Amino acid sequence: MAPRNPLDAAETAAQHDHGSSDQITTASNDLDDNYEFFKGRDEIEATEDEVKKVIRKIDYRVVPVLFTIYFLQYLDKNAINYANSFGLKEGTHLQGQDFSWLGSIFYFGYLASQFPSGYLIQRLPVGRVVSITVIIWGSIVLTTPACKSFAGIATNRFFLGLTEATVNPAFVLIMSIWYTNDEQPLRLEAYYCTNGLATMFGGLIGYAVGHITTGLPRWTYVFFIFGGISVVSGIVSLFVLPDAPSTARFLNQRERTIAVERVARNRAGVKNHHFKKNQAIQCAKDPKTWILFIMAIGAQVPNSAITTFTSEIISSFGFDTLGSQYLQIPGGAVQFFSLILGGWLCTKWPRGSRCPTMIAANTICIIGAALLVTLPDENKWGRLVALWLCFFQGLGFSMSLTMVSSNIAGSTKKQLTAVILFTGYCIGNIIGPQTFLEREAPHYRSAYVAMLVGYTVKLVSVLVLYLYMWRVNAARDAAGPMDEKAAVEAGMHDQTELDNKGFRYSL
Repeated sequence: MAPRNPLDAAETAAQHDHGSSDQITTASNDLDDNYEFFKGRDEIEATEDEVKKVIRKIDYRVVPVLFTIYFLQYLDKNAINYANSFGLKEGTHLQGQDFSWLGSIFYFGYLASQFPSGYLIQRLPVGRVVSITVIIWGSIVLTTPACKSFAGIATNRFFLGLTEATVNPAFVLIMSIWYTNDEQPLRLEAYYCTNGLATMFGGLIGYAVGHITTGLPRWTYVFFIFGGISVVSGIVSLFVLPDAPSTARFLNQRERTIAVERVARNRAGVKNHHFKKNQAIQCAKDPKTWILFIMAIGAQVPNSAITTFTSEIISSFGFDTLGSQYLQIPGGAVQFFSLILGGWLCTKWPRGSRCPTMIAANTICIIGAALLVTLPDENKWGRLVALWLCFFQGLGFSMSLTMVSSNIAGSTKKQLTAVILFTGYCIGNIIGPQTFLEREAPHYRSAYVAMLVGYTVKLVSVLVLYLYMWRVNAARDAAGPMDEKAAVEAGMHDQTELDNKGFRYSL
């Protein structure tokens, strides 16, 4: 029978456990929260069919919830893009750069929430934190139609960013809790591809709303629809999304042990809820942290072009109001299929495919941005195709998230690295909308140049990160054969990837 409280049982077991090497400490706060189940791995010999069954059960329970929540967070934060075509500016009395500031203010809230939410995600059951957050932000979206001024809707957007900030770092952690390194790319893209689906769905909703001729102002319906769906989904998630393998009620005791043992092979542990100062210091000194930070800034400066300002950009090419809605659908399709294809490739050939995939996707984005800068204004279809090429951006950035879930070990360090990456994400998204200068409307040349610069910075960052990790792997391989068992044990004692010499980066 499983221990009533696996966390307490694991910490009690620490008093008697001496690890597999002298370098592995046995203090109770070093042990993984799921360590008691990990210790039971020697008592079972799981068959291949049993392991596949456990993976299927995890997939059916975890991935659909992540898919739904990520779909909704993308829709909700970009609802102003769809509402903008139907009187949002007039209904909230926006002028000049006010709309651009709505795009930036969301990320000020996102930025303010990064460290508090990262701490809560590590300390508390992650499934419940995510579910409650979805209910709160859905309620915020429902109140948006009550805003009648810039101050009101700006405050609304700030608090929406404050709550949505939990999702991305939480999902990075969830990937590392439930899946092996080789399994993560496809599962991550399975939920991240909803950015593309949401773009298509949002365009369809916008098109439908455009045909409403009675009742409330048309722009308000976008928020009522999106917000209502989010609240209901958050409530469902509260009862469905599990927190960790050791407490997952949809798995029996044997299956929990199998689930923990599988993830332990990542040599990064599963989850440890203790905050560790030494890991925080190492995170601040690790060059990977700041490469990912710069990469995120470069990636997100262009982001507003394919989110907040998409309707305006397409309209600026010479298409009408309804066209500005349904012509977003092909861009969403590009994003969706590129994400699925990239995730499949990196799962099919897991050794050394992630960084090359990021490089290829980013190169396509550079081509798209360069065309937006250089093509003449009258070539509206060429410029539209160039904009669609920029939707490959999602593939490059999503793969950078696997750099955290797969390549950072130590729970405190992993969570802080994600926080710093998403701090860069926020900075890029704050800068991006400000490059859409009202005085340059409708051509926005400064914004297109900023996109090209951002994609170039991101490409250089990926190349530097790839070279750094490849050299570390090569040096460790040259130092002698790896002790697999000791490396796994070190991971379950919450050692970081720098301290655990048996760790190897997924390239």
